[in-house]
Amino acid sequence: MKEQIQQRIRDAVSLKEQILQTDSCLQVMETCVEVITACFANGHTLWFCGNGGSAADAQHLAAEFSGRFYKDRKALPAEALHVNTSYITAVANDYGYSEIYARHIEGVAQAGDILIGLSTSGNSENIVKAFQTARNKGVITIGFTGAGGGKMLPYSDYIFMVPSSNTPRIQEMHMLAGHIICELVESKLFGQ
Repeated sequence: MKEQIQQRIRDAVSLKEQILQTDSCLQVMETCVEVITACFANGHTLWFCGNGGSAADAQHLAAEFSGRFYKDRKALPAEALHVNTSYITAVANDYGYSEIYARHIEGVAQAGDILIGLSTSGNSENIVKAFQTARNKGVITIGFTGAGGGKMLPYSDYIFMVPSSNTPRIQEMHMLAGHIICELVESKLFGQ
């Protein structure tokens, strides 16, 4: 068992090293910092969505922005779209699960807001539909996916594609990137 544990850790370290050497991954994180900073500076909202573990990660990252990260500072307008279970179950029942995020974006998002969708495959239908709706409303879309970007790729203004198809490792890298982005946005808005 110890060997299996060590191998999983080696896999995670190897993937981090790969991202560290992939200019496109580093560049998209840098761009996301700039775009999200401008979003907040201009009075707009950052929305998140995901399914399963990615929903938990989306909620976690929203809380880092709306609560605090390193600094004791004012709250930033960030929210995960799935936190209202009455809404989710009503829309899923009445319109279908694939509509839960698109309908919410239709109702609450404004041009200039940002929608971040986390999907390890990039093929989550409810996120793809939300990105399509966001695009129609002038909402900036940022995808966090695995290798290739999946169906989210053409609907993402910016996309952080982890070069892997291993779901747990992809989710770990999404959180790493999300934490880095949050830290740097916070620093840009509120100083060192």
